[in-house]
Amino acid sequence: MSALASGRPPRTAWRARARARIAYLEAELERESGRLPPGDRTALIEGMRSHLERARAAADEDFGWRMLWSGSTAREGVCSNIRNAEVLLIQLVSDDEAAGRVSEVMALVKDHLDADDPRRVRLALRLRPIISGDVTASDRDLMGRALDAAYSSLDDELARVRSLRNILWAATVLVVIGVVNLALYGWFSPSSLSLCFSPQGGSGDRVTIVCPTSEHYGRPASTDASELARATDILTVEIAGLAGAALTVIASLRRIRGTDSPYMLPLASAVLKLPTGALSAFLGLLLIRGAFVPGLSDLDSRAQVLAWAAAFGAAQHLVTRLVDDRAQMTLSEVGRTTDAVINPERVAVREGPPASAPGSPNGAGPHDEPHGPDGDGEPVPDGGPPHRRSGA
Repeated sequence: MSALASGRPPRTAWRARARARIAYLEAELERESGRLPPGDRTALIEGMRSHLERARAAADEDFGWRMLWSGSTAREGVCSNIRNAEVLLIQLVSDDEAAGRVSEVMALVKDHLDADDPRRVRLALRLRPIISGDVTASDRDLMGRALDAAYSSLDDELARVRSLRNILWAATVLVVIGVVNLALYGWFSPSSLSLCFSPQGGSGDRVTIVCPTSEHYGRPASTDASELARATDILTVEIAGLAGAALTVIASLRRIRGTDSPYMLPLASAVLKLPTGALSAFLGLLLIRGAFVPGLSDLDSRAQVLAWAAAFGAAQHLVTRLVDDRAQMTLSEVGRTTDAVINPERVAVREGPPASAPGSPNGAGPHDEPHGPDGDGEPVPDGGPPHRRSGA
């Protein structure tokens, strides 16, 4: 029994939206099933029903303890079957409804296909005739193929988002493993990765040794600072670096915009900052202790050590900011097509459908390609120069 039939609410918002869309498509299917099914409508109806059944099964599936990493699989199954059902629905509806749906199809095509894509150009040139009710079998096939191509392009765009999300989570896991191993190594062998400092200024043969978790005064000048390192020194430094990184995460929220992408890419980018801050705090203090930074080799107090650790933790933003920019660029590419030299939709509206040629139901010549004054088979906007293909 499905979760919907048993009265259980959906576990996530996308499942609720998916079930609502499935219910709508099932209602459309029942209406179309009531019409006499001439020709191959029976096969289309059965195909659409099969896709909707698979979509509902994927939306209702309970993965149990595997839910954390199986959600994307379920969502892909739901969305792909719903989209295929919508493509089949274009072939089933009446001519009047097809004329009404062509604007929705054109909107999706404009969002996800390049402006010079042949399917988009052909659909744009047939837009006015279809809206006026002149719908042919070729037009239905064109609408279905254009819609399927738009959905395929959307899938490719979301696949890039998913791939980057997976890379960021994998990088986060690897950095966390490295940070935990450093803390464990420092716990069992604190002197080998000592972050203790022996600042100058002691009186006579006595010196002060400063560590992340302790301060030792009046020690003999021959004392090795590494011998006074404690097991929790590296862990303390990493916690301070994590706190500094958390501050940059909060500051970066002002740049994050809401997104309808299903993979929470901004969250993955933000979480990566936390373990990176802990790692950069350790490496920064290690560089200071090794006198790698000119003029900065000894820290005077425990508070100063922790302050530098927090500063280095916040400094990870200089590197992870590049990751943020890449994530935002990837999200912005979803639904954004490349610009073209021509605007076929504007041409279709200004000039109307091209003159019919023998053998072409679409009225665009034998090969359904518009022939403009540039001789290349592409329309030219009013007042615009003839467009030549690159390399011509």
